[in-house]
Formats: sequence, C-alpha cells, structure tokens
Amino acid sequence: MKNKQRTHKGAAKRFKVTGSGKILHRSPTMRHLMQAKTKGQIRKLKLMKEVKGKNVKKLKKMLGIG
Repeated sequence: MKNKQRTHKGAAKRFKVTGSGKILHRSPTMRHLMQAKTKGQIRKLKLMKEVKGKNVKKLKKMLGIG
C-alpha cells in the first residue's frame, strides 16, 4: 500500500497558489531596517512575487499540486 502525499504545512503558510497555478511568495527584507528604505521600495516589497526557476516543481510537490 502506498503512503499518502502530505502537504508541507510550513510551505503552505508561506506560499499562495493562484487560480492559474502560479506560486506566489512574500518579498524578503520586509522585517527590519525599514527606515533605510524609501516609501516606493516599501510599496513594491509589500506585493507578492512569483516563484521562478527550479524551485517551482519542488514547491508544487510540497503543496500537493500535481
């Protein structure tokens, strides 16, 4: 009997999957040293970014998406 695939709960809390199947992540460098960043930088960092490259396949497996 084959074991069930489990969702990686740490990954599920950190990444979001869009309707079209893209994986989004929060921007790094948003936790501290904010006074050194411009208002424009902060606005851009608040937006979620798409995961690209080799990590997509691994993350989809961790999140239980095909």
